Parts: sequence; C-alpha cells; structure tokens
Amino acid sequence: MKQARALRNNNPLNIRRGKSKWQGTRTDAKDKNFEEFISLAFGWRAAFILLCKTYYARYHLRTMREIITKWAPLEENNTAAYIDRVAELSGLRPDTPLPEPHADPVTWLLIGAAMAVVESGETDNGTFSMLKGWMMAGI
Repeated sequence: MKQARALRNNNPLNIRRGKSKWQGTRTDAKDKNFEEFISLAFGWRAAFILLCKTYYARYHLRTMREIITKWAPLEENNTAAYIDRVAELSGLRPDTPLPEPHADPVTWLLIGAAMAVVESGETDNGTFSMLKGWMMAGI
C-alpha cells in the first residue's frame, strides 16, 4: 500500500510549495505542489511556525475554526468537516480562544497532531494518543 503523501514528504500538514525557504527541505524534491522535508522533525517545525508564528501571532487568528478556515479553504477542502474532525480528535472546541503557544504547548501539539491525521488520512500512530493522554492527565 502506498504511503500517504504527507508522510512520504515528511510534511505532516501538507504545506504547499511557496516562496518560503524552509530549513530542512529536500534538495531532490519531486513533488511539484507540496514541500518535501529531509525529516519529519523539519516538517513539524515548518508546520508549527506557520500555525503559531504566522497564523496566531501575525494574522491574529485566535480559534481553531479561524486557523483551519485559512489553512484548508473551502475552495480546496470540506472545511467544516476538517474543523469537526480536528475538534473530535483533539477534544478542543472550534470557537474557544486558543492560548498563547508558549503558555500551553500541549494544546498546539494536539491541534497539529489532529490536523496531521486529517491531512494524511492515516489513523493515529500512537503519538496523538500520547499527547491526548498527557493533556488528560492534567500535568
């Protein structure tokens, strides 16, 4: 069975190619539409820069609904279903104001993990359950 594009490209949130020069991109990239990273860690780095530094800090998008509406616009996605699935997986409400990323990184990790499940079509590989367990433990 063919691996999901997001996983093949080490790009868990399927970041589209653009003008940004990301650290850790593959020099031999073949995908014309999506970034390819040398490791999953670099893909996550880019994803969290976009979510936290660009969408939250620069664009002032303060809820999961606002962020996903920009991330997965209706022209390309079933945005409502995307929001519902991320809310279901993360246990977070779509319209609740999100905390500052540095103040509550677990919330942002949950959102990222849930978005990766939606983007890749893959079921939880254990990482998402680990993050959710951490949050549920209230540590």
